[in-house]
Amino acid sequence: MSALGVVGGVVAPVVVLAGAPLLAGMMRQVRARLEGRAGPGIRQPYRDLRKLLRKEPVDPRGTGEVFRVAPLLLLATTAVVAVVVPLVAVESAVGPMADAFAVVTVLALGAVALALAGLDAGTAFGGLGAGRRLTVLALVLPTLLVALLALAARVGSTSLGAIVSVTLADPAAVVSPGSLLAAVALLVAVVAEAGRLPAERPDANLEPTMAHEATVFEYAGPDRAVLELASAMRLAVLLGLVANLFVPWGIATSAGVGALLVGVVALVVKIGVLGVLVAAGEVFLARLRQVRVPELLAGSFLLALLAVASSFFLA
Repeated sequence: MSALGVVGGVVAPVVVLAGAPLLAGMMRQVRARLEGRAGPGIRQPYRDLRKLLRKEPVDPRGTGEVFRVAPLLLLATTAVVAVVVPLVAVESAVGPMADAFAVVTVLALGAVALALAGLDAGTAFGGLGAGRRLTVLALVLPTLLVALLALAARVGSTSLGAIVSVTLADPAAVVSPGSLLAAVALLVAVVAEAGRLPAERPDANLEPTMAHEATVFEYAGPDRAVLELASAMRLAVLLGLVANLFVPWGIATSAGVGALLVGVVALVVKIGVLGVLVAAGEVFLARLRQVRVPELLAGSFLLALLAVASSFFLA
């Protein structure tokens, strides 16, 4: 555990926690502008969180500890990933935990907790959303793992920090066939996992085919605020990870104040650019029918497999 890893592990989650609502607001505003609407402003998520935190918590009748613990578990797992993965600094605060398989497992834990909370509510709507959420998760996780394996093949290690370090030392590796295929597969998986178009409409309300919103429909007050914050942080962490795996320039390689400041600015810029691109793409994409979402994710998994084959045979 180095000083750079410790400082990066402290700064990164603070930046993600403070900036995740701003990312959500910016993406909503971009969509609104492209659709010809004024939009609520990029600071609206902060106002929504403040309003929800002031409300009285209400638990549906018959729910148990799973329903009450799920929001905190989702937030906790997202915070752990923000600490572990190389977002601001190239080294991790917890070296052995910065493994691709460990990170994907922690992300899956939060998603499964949210699906179980939808089942615990005891409503048909929550059960329907939980089933669809688990279906998407079962298709997304293999894609994430195989795509990260394609990147690890040229490095010889599944450590995310090692992958970022090798990319910094050899920028030409980014334009290799394996890296490009892995980038597309990862981006599709992240978009689907975050509940964005074309897999799911993020602002859906009472839509029979939505997945994420159905599992959290019964939450209100502070619990809903925790869920909204955790979802925004989750998207920010995933976008930041994808950006640093393929465009790591600017990430801190020393524990100096200047290097860390550049790392924070670079992270904010990269997440912001990816967020704008995702939001702009949603304006021109229609939501896929639920039966077509597995086809999209199966295609991304196939790209990840091709990325692995390219990494081994074209290296």
